Amino acid sequence: CQKKVSSPIKSGQLNTCIVTRSTPPVNAEGFIRASPDDTVSLICEIPDINLKEEELKWQRNGAAVSLNDQNKKTGSALCITPVIPEDHAATFTCSLAKNSTDSASVTLEVLYPPQLSGSENITIEEQEDLVLVCDMKANPLITYVTWTLNESTVDLIAGGFTVTNDGRTSRLQVNNVEQSLHDGVYQCNASSSFTASDFPLVPLIAGVVVVFVTSILAVVSRWRKIVKVTHKADSHAKINK
Repeated sequence: CQKKVSSPIKSGQLNTCIVTRSTPPVNAEGFIRASPDDTVSLICEIPDINLKEEELKWQRNGAAVSLNDQNKKTGSALCITPVIPEDHAATFTCSLAKNSTDSASVTLEVLYPPQLSGSENITIEEQEDLVLVCDMKANPLITYVTWTLNESTVDLIAGGFTVTNDGRTSRLQVNNVEQSLHDGVYQCNASSSFTASDFPLVPLIAGVVVVFVTSILAVVSRWRKIVKVTHKADSHAKINK
């Protein structure tokens, strides 16, 4: 990370000797906003010349961060790279090694879209149950999800579909599938409070569903039964003769 400093982070104490700066800077809400694959630089300093030999320490959500000995005195730099979605809401705190009450903290706000990509081929027989799952984990949370079948909005009533959302996944389910109603390409589309300029929301091809016609199997099964009955009747006729 480059040791470029920006606006100071507010300290946790009023009479602190700790000054922390960051790149990107802290926003008006008090967070450092970043996206996945970004780099966040934090710099912790001791302005008081009388405390220049004091060691500093960093913590992430209360857990100690390993530092080189050269990165503990006078000033200490911490680099978060690459930023990942799991870094969202992580709090980084710099303090004196001997006095943790004298500290300064900052919290990351990681914004990321749902990972709507990939496809899956699904083969299913008629009268079986079909369940498609769309992973829509994102920050901010997805506010609206739609499902399409062959590029047309899924008709929940006509197709007998049910849709459930828990904020992280959307499930499209139908019982007793029929080839005429449920065969085709399904897509999951997500929308959030972000605009398109912040990140694109690409549709997910959740599944290419091929429904086998089980009536053909039934006809074959019935034909075998008729054959067996016919053979039995023929054998009986020969005995009678």
